[in-house]
Amino acid sequence: MKSDYWEIAKNSFFGYKDYLVHELLNPSWHNYFYWLLGLSLVVWFLEYLFPWRTNQSIVRKDFWLDGFYMFFNFFLFSLIGYSAISNVFVALFNDFLGLFGITNMVAIELGSLPAIVQYLIMFIIADFIQWNTHRLLHAVPKLWEYHKLHHSVEEMGFAAHMRYHWMETIIYKSIQYIPLAMLGFGIKDFFVLHIIAVAIGHLNHSNINISYGPLKYILNSPTMHIWHHAKDLPVKSGVNFGISLSLWDYLFKTAYIPKSGRDIELGFEDIESYPKDFVGQVTKL
Repeated sequence: MKSDYWEIAKNSFFGYKDYLVHELLNPSWHNYFYWLLGLSLVVWFLEYLFPWRTNQSIVRKDFWLDGFYMFFNFFLFSLIGYSAISNVFVALFNDFLGLFGITNMVAIELGSLPAIVQYLIMFIIADFIQWNTHRLLHAVPKLWEYHKLHHSVEEMGFAAHMRYHWMETIIYKSIQYIPLAMLGFGIKDFFVLHIIAVAIGHLNHSNINISYGPLKYILNSPTMHIWHHAKDLPVKSGVNFGISLSLWDYLFKTAYIPKSGRDIELGFEDIESYPKDFVGQVTKL
């Protein structure tokens, strides 16, 4: 049966609006908004206590701009359209599969595994897909024009994690939708995974000198990720594409930490001419 796409879009919009209002008015242990706010304040306080670049202000360059991006990309973008568009896309895709008699995309059933194992598998697979997508954002010129926004950060801090073009959300989610949908996870709640990923992302962009010892070959870190943002790189296609895990960069020879990156220049060629305001940045292509 063909879906009512308009009804799906309308319900998605008002459903997300009600969800966002509930998030704002009902602080709880299971609340994305206040977890994001809390994690941000904790990492910001750690930057104050243990700054890597001591000459960098705690309210660094573009701090408030990045703070706006954090809440725009995490919440407002879904409200103004992404939630409705993505749910309509899923309905369209399922209706398309239905033309061929396909009603279930699950190829591998993992629901019988313990929840902790499912969480771990989901985390690793999603991170590997994101690593590959991140490489595409650097390798494909059109996609790089979107990703440039994230690399327009000139002073690194936790909130730089969320400075990215809204198209990146669509690109990442579109690429990972099918492979993740083909895995039959039994767990229904990915809240914990998402919070862990946000915490790691905040730390990786923070002004804190964190080194994980032997675990550096598995976990991404600020001392590794700073080189991903370096203005001068040995290869034009980029290095250190890891999101949460550094594992893929070491496996596929894209890891690069030649020395301490504490004081390196960040950005890209001609960054001086790149727009400095939100509207200019998200509309520049």
